[in-house]
Amino acid sequence: MTASPDFVERMGSALTHAGLPRVPSLVFSALLVDDDGRMTAAELASRLDLSAGSISGAVRYLEQVGMARRERERGSRRDVYVVDDDAWHGAMMRHDQVYAPMVAALSSGLAMYTADSPVHRRLLVTREFLTFIDDEMVALAARWERRRAEIEAAT
Repeated sequence: MTASPDFVERMGSALTHAGLPRVPSLVFSALLVDDDGRMTAAELASRLDLSAGSISGAVRYLEQVGMARRERERGSRRDVYVVDDDAWHGAMMRHDQVYAPMVAALSSGLAMYTADSPVHRRLLVTREFLTFIDDEMVALAARWERRRAEIEAAT
């Protein structure tokens, strides 16, 4: 069963409003509601009425943020793009790749300013917030794993 274009557009719009680029939002939405979560570039381009180049760039973006992956289609040289049932979990668990470079930059910035500087305080609070979020993501992931097991047991 294929999702209605209205749903893909609505979900894509919601993701765009949340900060994701428009075309990756549409590609993710189309993959999310495809029966097996797997589509070729040609299928995506046809479904979304977009160029192959747009699809390629969108998939590259989705791969970088951990929301989709590229696989080789069995018995073919064509790529197929895949979204997992738990795509959001995968994307969110990349927190170490997102926060670590920012925390390192903030730490080096702190050394440039005296402790009584308003800039030092701002950088310190920002670094500590990101460190806090990074630590909380580990606990959040464990809680999600338990919740997901409950969901799977109920279905």
